[in-house]
This record gives sequence, structure tokens and C-alpha cells, in this order.
Amino acid sequence: MSTLEAPAAPPPRPRPALAESEPLSAVDHAWLRMDEPANLMQINGVLVLDEPLPLERVKSIVRRRLLPIARFRQRVAAEGGGHPSWEEDPELDLDRHVLEQRLPEPGDDEALSAVVGELMSAPLEPRRPLWEFRLLQNYRGGCALFARIHHAIGDGVALMLVLLSLTDTEPSGPAAVEPQPDEAERPEPPEEQGRNPFTELFCHPGRDLARVRALAEEIMPDGLRLLLQPVEALRRARLATGVGSVGSFGRLLARPADPKTPFKGPLGVPKLAAWSERLALAEVKEVGKALGGTVNDVLLSATAGGLRRYLLRQGEPPRSLNIRAAMPVNLRPFGKMHELGNHFGLIFLSLPLGIRDPLARLAEVRRLTRALKRSTEPVVVYGILRALGRVPLAIQRQVVKIFATKATAVMTNVPGPRQILYLAGKPVRDIFFWVPQSGHVGLGVSICSYNGAVRLGVGTDAGLIPDPRAIVEGFHAEFAELLGLARRSPAEPSGAEPS
Repeated sequence: MSTLEAPAAPPPRPRPALAESEPLSAVDHAWLRMDEPANLMQINGVLVLDEPLPLERVKSIVRRRLLPIARFRQRVAAEGGGHPSWEEDPELDLDRHVLEQRLPEPGDDEALSAVVGELMSAPLEPRRPLWEFRLLQNYRGGCALFARIHHAIGDGVALMLVLLSLTDTEPSGPAAVEPQPDEAERPEPPEEQGRNPFTELFCHPGRDLARVRALAEEIMPDGLRLLLQPVEALRRARLATGVGSVGSFGRLLARPADPKTPFKGPLGVPKLAAWSERLALAEVKEVGKALGGTVNDVLLSATAGGLRRYLLRQGEPPRSLNIRAAMPVNLRPFGKMHELGNHFGLIFLSLPLGIRDPLARLAEVRRLTRALKRSTEPVVVYGILRALGRVPLAIQRQVVKIFATKATAVMTNVPGPRQILYLAGKPVRDIFFWVPQSGHVGLGVSICSYNGAVRLGVGTDAGLIPDPRAIVEGFHAEFAELLGLARRSPAEPSGAEPS
């Protein structure tokens, strides 16, 4: 070959194989149909970086890490008004799904909150795959990658793992490599995918699952325990079948409606978002060890105290005031996480807002959470959701309306990675998210731990709760009071439990 001849270009690598159309599961269909203009079923979250990222780098990572997962190339289609199916979007275009905008100066929390609230209020394009990433530049001198993904694609636990599949465990990981000119024609090579356990789980299901589980145990041991809990929950499911299921369903229906508070009422379209400062996970554990309770107990008690402080602005709450929070319980085994979709039930936890004393409130929260640990309620609720996806829409809406009266808030706690992760070679400083408020509920509280710290995300209906930041401030004040009590506590109480 002469020196004037260009070398032959390597052949392009194949695109991911087209996935066959498949019907939505009954549960996913139920979540899809819960969408209303004033209550969108979208899970929203952010990855915060101290340095800006170019949009093309984000597109490159999404192309290599996300698009190999079939569900993110698919849209919902319903032929002739029948049961909808997932089908490949023949016009899939990342320019529609990965967008960029610059936060107005000074690029602070207030600027981010305004954009997040606006996006939480806007529906995804129903004729396209039901997800969007928005690269928000100029957030505190760096950027925030905001993701909104429809609940029909998956539940919070599965989507947290999807989001983490975009990252690496070291700054020199595969996602740090600059994109190649022919990248649009190929997915990420399998050997690169395998270096991220979460990508491995979705792109190579069943392959060396023990190794993936070991890597997940190393990165997020608390999250892995959450994923392994369904083994016990499904064992209890036998108790919730037949007559037992009917009885549990009857007990759910027979519960009185939650009391009228400023947290309940008709919903509007505008939504608001707030989040806490970082709490050191070690301090949360310190409180639990000294005063008794799990990390979850402590955080739920501080949240209940924050809600109480919000109500105090309008007068002293009754001593008997309790509101319920609908809390998701994962029912899917770790080995089936790649299937995405929704596989969780709900428990309805009573929060004692009427208790003034923080120690007494923590003790009551601990008692209530212990009582729910062996409940078959999550399995029963999952069965109800499956049934709702098969009945006419009018019936589903009526049942959802009934259950909406039983709760005031949706709350969830997702234990994330204990170590720092990297996106395009840049460290991810923070992760926090907001849970959708299904069933005409106007308040959502999300707890997420990451790299030794905990964040609280609060999403509200703007008409009902126009200042969610006040709830966050009350949460901080309550936790500070618990921490002070813990450090004055003479000895570890007998009621202390592991996290």
C-alpha cells in the first residue's frame, strides 16, 4: 500500500438487536394508566457533578450503556385500542431524549429547584420511549444530570440500578473514554460493559450472576440486602393467597380515611421540589445505636417531626394525629432485576405527628415498623395492582381513588452505593431523587444514601404545600435534636437494632 492510500476503515459494529414487541405486564399497565395531568407517574432524580460535562459525552454514555437495554429503545403502542405493548421506536433519536440547558445565574439550589419542579410537572412524549435526561449546566459551578423515567418502565429500585449503570467505579473506567467517530453504529463492547456490575446485570442477565452479586455487595451492601428481602416476602405470599388475600384486601378497604390536613386536597399541575443537605450516615447510625432503632426508623421519625413542625405553623396538631405513608416494598429477586417493570408492593405506615417528644415519637415509629416487618400487605397490594391492570380504566380509577384516601404521603428509602462513582471520569458528588405521588397523593418523600451520606428529597403539589423547603428545614431541626439527645445518652438502650 502506498503512503498516499488511506487505511481501510474498520467495519461498523452492529447495533443492539431489535427486541420483539411484548405486551405490558398488568402491573406496568396499571402504572401507565395512573398518569394524570395533575399527577404524573414519573420517577425523577439527579446526579450532581462538581465539573461541567459536554452534552456529547453524556450522549455517548447513554448510547453505550442505556440503549443496549431494550426498554429504553421502546415506546408504548396500542393497536386498535387493545392492550398496549412495548415496541421498538423506529425513529429513536437521542436528540429528543438527551437535552441540555443552562441554569440561570447564580446556578444555585433555587435555580435547580425551579427547573426540576417545572420538569416534574411536564409529561413525557407518549409516542416516544418514556424517558428523558436533561444536562443542567452551571449548577454550583459544575452540572446536574436530571433524569425522568416513567414508572411503567420500572420501579424505583430497578431504575436506581439503571441510573448507576451509566457510571464507573473508578475515574479511568470505560465511560471515561472519549467517544469514537463510528460510535453511533455500535453498542459498548461486552468486555467494557462487564466492568460495571449494574450494566452487567441488565445487558448480560444470568451470566456469572454470582460475580455480579459480589460486586454489588462490595459497592452497595445495604441496597443488595434490600434486593434479597423478596425471598422472605415471597415465602410469606402463600399466607396471602385465597381466603387470606380476600381478608387482607378487606382490611385495607375497611381502614378509615386519613384525617384532613394541609397535606391533603385536590391536586393541580404545578409541582415543587426540595432536598436536604447531606446528613452523615455515621451520625444517623449513632442516633439509632444510642436511642434505639434502625437507620430507617431514625430518618422516618425525623421526617415525621419535620411534617409536625410544618403543621405547627397553623396551630398545635392534635395529640392523636397520625397520617399514613404508603411505602414500597421490593418483591423482585436480584436475579430478575434485568426484567425491569414493577414488582413491588406497599405497606401503609402510620406516622405519629401528634407526638411532641422526639424520643417518644422515635419509640412509636420503631414499634410500628417492627409490627409491619412480617406483614403480608405488600404481596396483597401487588396482587391488587396486577388486577387493576386488567380491568376497565373506569374501575381502576375508582379503586385508586378509594386507596388514595388511606394515605397522605408516599415515602421510599433507597440505600445507594457506599463509595464514590464516576460519570465520564468525573466524580459524582451527590445523588438524590423524588418519588411520584400515585393515587391523588400530594406529598412524596424520598430518602437516598450515597457515599456515606443521606439526602432527603421532598416533592409536593404546589397548591397544597407551596413551601416544601419548610418540611426539609423541620427535618434537619428534628434530626439535630435527636443527635443531641443521642450524644447525651448514658448508654445504648436495649431496643437498639442493626441498620
